[in-house]
Amino acid sequence: MAQVVIVGAGPTGATLALLLAQRGLAVTLVEASRSFRRTFRGEALMPSGLAALGHMGLLAMLETLPHQPLAGWEYLLEGKRMFQVAEPIEANAQPCTLVSQPALLAALIEKAQQYQHFEWIQGTPVQDVVHHQGRMRGVQLRDGRILTADLVVGADGRNSLVRQRAGLTLERRSHGIDLLWFKLADSSCLPSENVFYALIHKGQTMGLFRSAEGSLQLAWALYADDPTDWKQIDWPQQLAAASPPWLAQHLQAHAQDIEEPILLSVVVGLCPQWSIPGLLILGDAAHPMSPIRAQGINMALRDVMVAANHLVPLLQQDANPETIDAVLPQIQAEREPEIICIQQLQNQELAQGERLRQNPFLRQMVKLTLPLISGFIRQSWLNRQHQLRQGVTQIHLHV
Repeated sequence: MAQVVIVGAGPTGATLALLLAQRGLAVTLVEASRSFRRTFRGEALMPSGLAALGHMGLLAMLETLPHQPLAGWEYLLEGKRMFQVAEPIEANAQPCTLVSQPALLAALIEKAQQYQHFEWIQGTPVQDVVHHQGRMRGVQLRDGRILTADLVVGADGRNSLVRQRAGLTLERRSHGIDLLWFKLADSSCLPSENVFYALIHKGQTMGLFRSAEGSLQLAWALYADDPTDWKQIDWPQQLAAASPPWLAQHLQAHAQDIEEPILLSVVVGLCPQWSIPGLLILGDAAHPMSPIRAQGINMALRDVMVAANHLVPLLQQDANPETIDAVLPQIQAEREPEIICIQQLQNQELAQGERLRQNPFLRQMVKLTLPLISGFIRQSWLNRQHQLRQGVTQIHLHV
């Protein structure tokens, strides 16, 4: 029986491991962390991600996990509403949905453990990869164990050790922002229906929403051209100063309860090559995405469907190594055009906000003319969202 080793139990690794195990394949999933509770995990499923879970037969499982459908989007400029859009945006589509990613990953692993040929190794990092006769043949764990494989899948994120050890390069793309991520348990200032708010105030940008688990989550954009040392700022006061009154009052009342910010250093890039003989990298390991419109988890799930379509028939037939290696570039060829397009669309969204942030005169003009131009701004925003929500290409799970 063909043996697959997957490194990394994020959305990419966990869903691929489950799909392979369900189809009778021997798969070992290795995760360095002892817990899924990491400092930051994207949790927004766009219709493209929800459709992928539907193809995998996992939407019913989603209903058993902490989740929050998004009711809409609202953009505020200097405290004034620019526009709002209700979810779902498209007819006959599901709304963007926030899901607890730790709970999702735990549920995927629990489901995979029901299958005889699935092995779960948690809390033991991969230390190196194993080569033999010009092909990757497995991985070596930090505790000295060697796991042999007919195929290794690197799904270990944007700082992928597997990618580095394999000599695959990541070409980084300029992005210009990092994020500070704040959490506040009390989200009572938000309406009962979950709305994502984007706020622009005097050149500062932030977004906030209620997480799948009920806390208020707030992201503050750190720009490369801002010399301010974020570690020296009185953040409750800074956040309140940039907020409309209803939010400012809430933040000031709960200033002592706002968790220390987490710095999310944004990495955006694309690997020119996603495979070598015996190895395939997917998800953030191959193409770390900007956080704009939460594309990381959605693109990862679509990667998994394409990889499964190509790999499952070969692995079920115990295909020889050369046959397996020949299909790996085909997976990249199918996925890469969408990844390039989505990253370009993310940059275009970022550029829209940059125009307002960098130009005080433009902000003032937009603010003064909102009664006249709000509808135009709203429609322009809607016109840019379709592919970020639905994906660029049609993808279905065929195996």
